[in-house]
Amino acid sequence: MSDKMYISSSPHFRFNSSTRTIMLAVIISLIPEIIWGTVVFGFHALLAVLVSAACCVGFEYLFQKLTKQKIVVDNLSAVVTGILLALVCPPAVPLWMLILGDAVAIIVAKGIFGGIGSNVFNPALTGRAFMIISFPAAMGAGWIIPKTAHELDAVSSATALARISAGTFTSGDGLYLKYFLGNRAGCIGEVSILLILISFAFLLLCHIIDWRAPVAMVATVTVCTLIAGDNLPMALLGGGLMFGAVFMVTDYSTAPVTKPGRLVFGAGCGLITFLIRKFGGYPEGVMFSILIMNSVAPFLNNLCVRKYGYGKKVQNQLKNQIEEGK
Repeated sequence: MSDKMYISSSPHFRFNSSTRTIMLAVIISLIPEIIWGTVVFGFHALLAVLVSAACCVGFEYLFQKLTKQKIVVDNLSAVVTGILLALVCPPAVPLWMLILGDAVAIIVAKGIFGGIGSNVFNPALTGRAFMIISFPAAMGAGWIIPKTAHELDAVSSATALARISAGTFTSGDGLYLKYFLGNRAGCIGEVSILLILISFAFLLLCHIIDWRAPVAMVATVTVCTLIAGDNLPMALLGGGLMFGAVFMVTDYSTAPVTKPGRLVFGAGCGLITFLIRKFGGYPEGVMFSILIMNSVAPFLNNLCVRKYGYGKKVQNQLKNQIEEGK
């Protein structure tokens, strides 16, 4: 018998894609963000990504070795976690802080829960949450003016979302285009919306991710922002909304497996993101919204479960018979 377990929503189909193949595709999709982050912020950004990926692999190997589990670091999931965690950190983050975040992501959020496929919360975001709570000054003020910027209007010590929250944000000529292309300050992998959309298209074409959760998340933020009369372009271009929608809400282990569940999951992430941005103490709410919705993902799997082999009429009859029997 095979020692592999395949978990998915019905109907069930077998594909040849392995965990390693899927993770390799994700790594390939992240290469443009890594390259652009290095171009914009310098070698320290690339060093952060490489150190984070290496440490995550090391922590996973040591944890599995010490707990006498099968060593599965070759599936590349730890590499993806390390890259994602580095990309959602400021480019000036001290490496020792990032390594601590790697340890929390791999050991606490992933290993203790049983490894890949068993974790409840997204490991990379759990590591980032630990870093923000433990080192708020370093995680909130380590912004670097892009080397490619011609004006110092992007960000120095406060993000655009923080300035919007404080009511001090003003848009200049071509500012929205800068945010779309990535000529601005921000986290290493979140600055270029164009590259994130290209990665999104690549992952969709490769059938690595499903469109429902990302689209539902962005659409919900869009609707809520329009209703509130806030700055829609900055709500979509600023912060980590797009990066989180593409790479975080699509995580296999922590997102619902049913299609309706993914829609609700994405919408919930979008709503909580908007509420935190609008009324919370943090200018950005993507990370917390996804972690909160991770906790209800198992419940969402039970939404609108389709029973195959029965027509609607037969299903209703069976439902009535069950209710009458009670």
